[in-house]
Amino acid sequence: MAEHPEIAEYDWIDDCFRVWETRFGCWQSETKEGRRMLTGLHRDNVILMTRWHLKCEQEGWPEGSVRVCNISKGVEL
Repeated sequence: MAEHPEIAEYDWIDDCFRVWETRFGCWQSETKEGRRMLTGLHRDNVILMTRWHLKCEQEGWPEGSVRVCNISKGVEL
């Protein structure tokens, strides 16, 4: 099956996501499905953390890595 031309023109990392520089000088990642992931100042850091994020989505988040920082009154968890 041939890949869609718009998808084929990008340099896909791990054949899963791409990273590009924004007009403001930051770097952003996006999955092949078009889901925007992370934004950061350095390309290598965005690649590293996007890999980690996707791995955790597949295998589960490590104990203590997920927490609620702020919550509105009347909202139950």
